[in-house]
Amino acid sequence: MAHVRTATQAKQRRTFAIISHPDAGKTTLTEKLLLYGGAIHLAGAVKSRKAQRYATSDWMELEKQRGISVTTSVLQFDYAGYAINLLDTPGHQDFSEDTYRTLTAVDSAVMLIDAAKGVEEQTRKLFQVCRMRGVPIFTFINKLDRFGRVPLDLLAELEEVLGIRSTPMNWPIGMGSDFQGIYDRYKRRIELFAGVGHGEDKAPAYYVELGDPAVDSLIGSAAHAQLAEEIDLLDVAGDEFDIDRVLAGELTPVYFGSALNNFGVQSFLESFLSMAPAPQGRQADTGWVAPDAEDFAAFVFKIQANMNPAHRDRMAFLRIVSGRFTRGMSAHHARLGKKVRLSQPQQFMAQERTIIEEAYPGDIIGIFDPGIFQIGDTLTTGAPLRFQGIPYFSPEQFAFIRLNDAMKRKQLVKGLDQLAQEGAVQLFRPVGWGTTDTIVGAVGTLQFDVMAYRLKHEYGVDAAMVPMPYTLARWVEGPADPQRLTNSDSTCVLDRAGRIAVLFKSEWALRWAEKNFPKLNFHSTAEVVDNEAEWVVGMR
Repeated sequence: MAHVRTATQAKQRRTFAIISHPDAGKTTLTEKLLLYGGAIHLAGAVKSRKAQRYATSDWMELEKQRGISVTTSVLQFDYAGYAINLLDTPGHQDFSEDTYRTLTAVDSAVMLIDAAKGVEEQTRKLFQVCRMRGVPIFTFINKLDRFGRVPLDLLAELEEVLGIRSTPMNWPIGMGSDFQGIYDRYKRRIELFAGVGHGEDKAPAYYVELGDPAVDSLIGSAAHAQLAEEIDLLDVAGDEFDIDRVLAGELTPVYFGSALNNFGVQSFLESFLSMAPAPQGRQADTGWVAPDAEDFAAFVFKIQANMNPAHRDRMAFLRIVSGRFTRGMSAHHARLGKKVRLSQPQQFMAQERTIIEEAYPGDIIGIFDPGIFQIGDTLTTGAPLRFQGIPYFSPEQFAFIRLNDAMKRKQLVKGLDQLAQEGAVQLFRPVGWGTTDTIVGAVGTLQFDVMAYRLKHEYGVDAAMVPMPYTLARWVEGPADPQRLTNSDSTCVLDRAGRIAVLFKSEWALRWAEKNFPKLNFHSTAEVVDNEAEWVVGMR
């Protein structure tokens, strides 16, 4: 019976992330999904001056100060019979690695696009990560309350830039000040909207059938005629909806709306939940682990220290892959090779926590971490196994750390080691240099700002970042000679697992190395492995 209950509970789960370029409205959309899901009663908007509120998902003080999301938040709520695990990822491209790794824990993604700007650079990068993993993508084209690009042009760009076909699930009626609502192509009805306040409350929707004689008077005869013409065109020339192609990542359903004004959010949420996949299995070194497998299995995809600064706590975020989790249970820790007790299990609404008694496949839970977990760890009650595919990505910024107070060296060592275990930064040691010389790598410069902020406020360390001229890292496969790989344009280093990598100053330097060392392969990612050394970090 327990096995049947687990399978039933898993089918009710939906675990997804929202991906977008900065300022496309991702955190705003997240807030509105929470509003319509009943998880909050008044939506806060990032950067909102009128509301005088902060977004629910932005809990770190630095996020509130800058009005940006800098770390993944887990948001869990129930809606229409579904248990929803929404991972709100950092929107700024400087925090991409946290987003990339979070995508290993989801079963689908919502791609948010600004109607005026179309497909932007960060959207392309995140889309490729999803495509690499075969994650189904649902597209929400946002900001229809502002004048933007022609909807048909936006659909064409999805195919031309991202290489994915699309099928509109609804169609906008007007744009900007003329935006009146949307036409639901599958319910064959028009949804007309009326704004309420500044979007803090749900917007009332009024429905009318397309053939209703009142349509002309409601939206105007010209808008009605244009809508009918565009719908006919889509019916004839557009891709037909095919759920199998959607789940295979070959076709993206497209929705139009305005997250700020709540236009189209509820209908999108209901349609998305009905089509998004239930929790999927994961590949392990012992084979495929299906959600309905009887044994409990989960992996750590994120570590977050000091979510509660008053208690200096440390949480390991687990994605449950199979089986039933119960409070206080013990599981085999694959990397340590021993059983551990999973204590203080919690679910989240950003920083707010709730102690739970049980959880099922697809759920994201937090476990108190006394310092024994790191990203990529696998936990199971069955035969030992290790899930695959949790990656490190190439940093794009590199720096030494200059400590302003030498007496704080011990705190710096602890802070950097914990931040590296969280995946917030990567640590490298130059081959042939002093054992205390450490290079810190990050995807963007803002990660260094966050690192300095957290070192100061969480560990009491005042440190400065000394930039280095390198712009990318590549892990080396093959018979590498560190001395030959080090020159004026590159330097050879070891990562925390002792693997050889090379830091390059430019793409040109990388191309030169590929040409001159044909027996070596240079990889832009490296898998998180069990034998990462906890080596002492220093500063220069």
